[in-house]
Amino acid sequence: MENATDTRFFQQYFTRKHEMLRKAVREFVRREIAPFVDDWEEEGGFPRQLYKKVGELGYSSVSYPEEVGGSGGDIFEEIVVNEEFMRGGSPGLVASLYSHGIALPPLIKYGTPEQKEKFVKPVVAGDRVAALAVTEPDGGSDVANLQTTAVRDGDFYIVNGSKTFITSGVNADQITCAVRTGKEGAHGISLLVINSGTQGYSVSGKLKKMGWWTSDTGQIFFDDCRVPVANLIGEENKGFYYQMENFQSERLAMAVQSNMISTMCLEEAIKYAKERKAFGKALAGFQVTRHKIAEMATQVEASREFTYRVASMVNAGQYKVAEVSMAKNFACQVANKVTFDATQIFGGYGFIRGHLVERLYRDNRIYSIGGGTHEIMNEVISKMIL
Repeated sequence: MENATDTRFFQQYFTRKHEMLRKAVREFVRREIAPFVDDWEEEGGFPRQLYKKVGELGYSSVSYPEEVGGSGGDIFEEIVVNEEFMRGGSPGLVASLYSHGIALPPLIKYGTPEQKEKFVKPVVAGDRVAALAVTEPDGGSDVANLQTTAVRDGDFYIVNGSKTFITSGVNADQITCAVRTGKEGAHGISLLVINSGTQGYSVSGKLKKMGWWTSDTGQIFFDDCRVPVANLIGEENKGFYYQMENFQSERLAMAVQSNMISTMCLEEAIKYAKERKAFGKALAGFQVTRHKIAEMATQVEASREFTYRVASMVNAGQYKVAEVSMAKNFACQVANKVTFDATQIFGGYGFIRGHLVERLYRDNRIYSIGGGTHEIMNEVISKMIL
């Protein structure tokens, strides 16, 4: 099982076109990312020109419409790119490099032609960095009660408040920001595009995190920021519903990434178990190790297959809210177990920086929190089935 993604799954979900894309992306990652990941992790970031390289090759927008500079591909092309960039060994890099994946969809679906020209195409080309700003210091998962305000003043909104835990928040040139333009609750929220150069806009230094070291996570502050009304995405006070749609693609992407974390840990554990000697024989010679790996492999296969199945339904145009939440939760649970077991197999080496399983163990922890916590996902699922 040298490469757990190169299996019969391709026969059902991936075509020759997908595999050609996979081969090209894998070579790019092998050449442009993998050799530098360890250094970028220690430095806490990666070169900005990587955005441009990815944009020029079209890897930043494979599933976006051609009218905004995308390739018009399907969801499985997006999954291929997601999986292969994860193989670079740094989930944090993928999080920041693709932060536009959660910032641009509302603009692509509800934005005006002028907004797409100004705020989408330059990001797709790799010339600008985009981030999504929803979470607040006092809000967390309670999106409907966010407190950042945007008060209409002629042709501008005056924005005050703050956002936190924002992926690419430090380096972003623009943010898709959830603000309160109306009454309390979900019905009073709108989405605005705010440029980082706007007067009154400021950013904290990089937040120091347990994992995702290459991802610049920041807190953003708004002090009487004057944002043009022309930057409103879609209709006023409809932002909560736009973001709920946006969460679906984010959660599915996180399920794919969680499965890749599991896959890489499994592969590393298999390789190590064959090579590492203890008590005169390889770890793979012990039944306890073999059975642990067997259970890991079973969980990874089940989780990946379920995620692909849900993705195929979404790709067919079905709105599968409960299933997407199930896929995210299940993938995260599997990743929690597999990263733990892989680290256990590695023993002390699994606790030392420089080993992939150590990084993945740390980076994995955010997936049960970001994009909707495990508990929020269960609440979503229960509302759909009860």
